[in-house]
Amino acid sequence: TPEELEQGRTIYDRHCADCHGTEGRGDGALALSLSPRPGNLVSAQTSAKSDQDLLKIIANGRPRTAMQGWKDRLSEKDRLATLAYIRSLVRFSRPSTMPPLIR
Repeated sequence: TPEELEQGRTIYDRHCADCHGTEGRGDGALALSLSPRPGNLVSAQTSAKSDQDLLKIIANGRPRTAMQGWKDRLSEKDRLATLAYIRSLVRFSRPSTMPPLIR
């Protein structure tokens, strides 16, 4: 819902954008100082993950990275709203040039 996306955007801006960037590309203000770098949330690799996989990462974090788990600080509803917002960042667009014709 629009309300859920707005809630997710607010949470993302507060807790995620410093590392993952405003557009989810892993290029936030803190990204250069982190090793490994934050994940690109709009990449094909991340987009291919199931909602359950991404919710598990949001809740539990990623070992040996700066990605901390949020299960103790965000409710399940907040984690679902954040996931919905992250999914909304992926925008598919047509290429600016047409692919070559195959004959």
